[in-house]
This record gives sequence, structure tokens and C-alpha cells, in this order.
Amino acid sequence: MLEHLQTYQQTLFDLTANYLEPVPTCYGRLAYLDSLREPSSGRYVHQTLAGVYGGETVHNVIAQCHEEVFERLLEMPLSTQGDELRRYVSSLPGTTEENALICRQKGKTWAPPRAPGYLTELYCSNLDVLLELLLDDKSMVRRNS
Repeated sequence: MLEHLQTYQQTLFDLTANYLEPVPTCYGRLAYLDSLREPSSGRYVHQTLAGVYGGETVHNVIAQCHEEVFERLLEMPLSTQGDELRRYVSSLPGTTEENALICRQKGKTWAPPRAPGYLTELYCSNLDVLLELLLDDKSMVRRNS
């Protein structure tokens, strides 16, 4: 039991220190964690970590991290969520409009599958509003230039 807990903690440390901390925004982390989920099975897979800690432990750790990052984002004030989204969108290659469209299409899948429905609805609603505000801000800057 103690060995299992130590493995879990080491996996969690490795994931956060080496793969999540370098990602500067919560939206970037959500996108990254979602990218580790296989669409067909819903399982989280990270080949490097699985080679060290085992696939089941890695799946469980990533699932837990995905939920925590999601919940932390929703705990932020809406203005902070907007700042996070703006930073994430501006970090992507392409125009703000193109990146906002990508976020609108893919961003709703970034919610963890085990998240309660009401939190997923809140997240999707916030994302829609924040993307609209982001695009409105961008068009206002263009009109005022």
C-alpha cells in the first residue's frame, strides 16, 4: 500500500514538474491534459510516464490532474479566466480570430469526462462569453486604429 502511494506521488510530481508547470496558462494545461486522452477508450496515456510508473497509475494521476486544473480554472474570477484565455490564444500560431475559432471548437472537449454536468455547462458558458469578449476587444482595437 505504501509503495503504491509513493508511486502515485512520484508520478504526480513528475507530471506536474516536467509537463504541466512549463505550460503557462490553465487553458494550455487543459488542452494538454485532454490531448493525453485517447478518444476511443477515454483513457489517459503518456508513453514516457507509463514506461516508468505503469499505465494504470499514469491514467489515474492524469485524470485527477485534469479535474484539478479544470476546477481551479472555474474557481478563478471571470476576469482572470479571460486573462488566461487571452494569453493562451495569443500563444498559439495564427491570428486571434483563427485561434478563437479553434478554442470554440476544441475547447469544450477540454472539460474532464468525470466533471459534473453543471460544472461542464458553466465552463462552456464561460468559454463562449470570454471568446466573444476577446473577439470584440480585437475588433474594437482594429476599428480604433
